[in-house]
Amino acid sequence: MTAEPSDRRPRPTRHRGPVVLRGGEPTAQTDGSTTDQRLLDRRGPSDWVHTDPWRVLRIQSEFVEGFGLLAELPRAVSVFGSARTPRDHPHYAAGVAIGSALAEAGYAVITGGGPGAMEAANRGASDAGGLSVGLGIELPFEQDLNEWVDVGIAFRYFFVRKTMFVKYAQAFVILPGGFGTLDELFEALTLVQTRKVTRFPVILFGSAYWSGLVDWIRSTLAETGTINAADLELFTVTDDVKEVIEVIQAADTARRAGDGGGGMQHVHVDAGPLEA
Repeated sequence: MTAEPSDRRPRPTRHRGPVVLRGGEPTAQTDGSTTDQRLLDRRGPSDWVHTDPWRVLRIQSEFVEGFGLLAELPRAVSVFGSARTPRDHPHYAAGVAIGSALAEAGYAVITGGGPGAMEAANRGASDAGGLSVGLGIELPFEQDLNEWVDVGIAFRYFFVRKTMFVKYAQAFVILPGGFGTLDELFEALTLVQTRKVTRFPVILFGSAYWSGLVDWIRSTLAETGTINAADLELFTVTDDVKEVIEVIQAADTARRAGDGGGGMQHVHVDAGPLEA
């Protein structure tokens, strides 16, 4: 059977590197000049540095810088918590104790590099002779890396920074915190639940602070079936610094033995309130 001839008229074809564009009128970006010509000849406003293609290069550069800085880190644990935690608060003391215990166990400590609970964990690690890492973020208000950061980098993009927190850590320890801390918590749980990462402990420190959230997860999410009952095993709640280290080390041992399986830990919600 012979196909009927098409009366469709050929459309103008333009090339932009590997991209083929057909139809429509040439835009200012495809006005008949070549990419090299526009690169070498064009003079004018600097708006181009704010375009999406240019942002892609900035994003790429942040990944390259982060990977280059952190690629040779020893085993590490990311610690999160509120930037608003004052130095005389029990949560700050807990952060120092956790940072110190992690360093003594041979782990580098990664935080967001800011004040509060992040500073506490960096401080504990640094004072114990461990490696203290700070991954900062560009914010509308100034927030320098705290003075206990040994190795630090500031990111423009939250999602690049989050990748570094996960890629170079064996576990997350979550101290009491606000929206940013909750964001990191639930992203970590999602990655573990969907097996994007395996054998990755998520530890909530401070039962008095976290018990209400855990009760809601159990009584609402699990009860209505929006999560499985087994998902309650994806995190640990504790007030014991020693248990933090034990959970991380157990998962580390299992990972090295080739066991990347699901539930690693047990939810503890009956412990007493966090003490100084």
